[in-house]
Amino acid sequence: MKLKDLARELGLSQTTVSRALNGYPEVNDATRQRVVDAARRYGYRPNASARRLATGRAGAIGAVLPTESSLVDPHYTQFLSGVGKRLAVDDIDIVLSPAGENELDSYRRLAQGTRVDAVILSNPRVADSRIDLLKDMGFPFLLHGRTETSTPHAWLDIDNHGAFRRATRHLLDLGHTRIALLNGSSAFTFARDREAGFREALAERDMTCDDALIAESDEMTDETGFRLTARFLTMTPRPTALLVSSMMQTLGTLRAIRSAGLQLGRDVSLISHDDVFPFVNADLMVPSVSTTRSPIRRSSSPARSQTQTTRLPASPTKTRSASTASDVISACSPSPAQRAVCSPPAQVCT
Repeated sequence: MKLKDLARELGLSQTTVSRALNGYPEVNDATRQRVVDAARRYGYRPNASARRLATGRAGAIGAVLPTESSLVDPHYTQFLSGVGKRLAVDDIDIVLSPAGENELDSYRRLAQGTRVDAVILSNPRVADSRIDLLKDMGFPFLLHGRTETSTPHAWLDIDNHGAFRRATRHLLDLGHTRIALLNGSSAFTFARDREAGFREALAERDMTCDDALIAESDEMTDETGFRLTARFLTMTPRPTALLVSSMMQTLGTLRAIRSAGLQLGRDVSLISHDDVFPFVNADLMVPSVSTTRSPIRRSSSPARSQTQTTRLPASPTKTRSASTASDVISACSPSPAQRAVCSPPAQVCT
């Protein structure tokens, strides 16, 4: 079916149908929905080249792919997968551009080209130069995460601070007083916010935070989880509970606990940040692992609407934000003074 055929079926002009399908604001919502529904019913798909010529848009969102193996991790691919699934509904593509030696050059190249209408930024640092670069170039972008800047911009994130404050409170309520935190690098905002939530929960109980019980790593992997946990378990006195920032790290943490001859839920308790990877399920581990749960794919779902260039100006006058809350899912986190007791999986602790 061609555009003129769809227009004839609807009794509308080709111009109106084209504008409705391409999101022009002068088409009212009722007409736009009628056109979209008909296009789906008849299987009409606009010609990509013609659409670009008519709208001046590429119909694609850009993202820069880190080429360092340490940074190409499941967290990044899961987020992009969630974004891509939603963008596909509107026939919008994701264009991946490999990061070279200078990451800013990759963003500059995307902004200067004609392949994408906007870009998504991930893994923001506390001070992130990408924000000012794209703002100065007048190019639309959406930040997955947060950063410290006075530059107005759109962002979406989970509540890292609240998640780790709640998880620490949960362990404190169970009687733990020596809690270790395995975190990402404090250069990244998510890690800084998680540590802040951890410290705040301790301060609420008038407890001093022992800096020796906080470890950070640039790479949140199985290997770093094993190495950092093994170090904590050699302390005297050792921590009775561990708060881990990634399920990938948790795999190494569990190995370290077993290697030390300890048993999870009896000798040491654990709460992990569970990103709900399809290949790592905390509920199916033995014993099951308590988690804070903020699925990456779910947190990426608002990205589609916020990255539409009709809604995301190149120079916003104020910061736009969206934050996803986290739940604490209790599985097996007993008090050190009690015998290990496992509560039912998927119980939300409040």
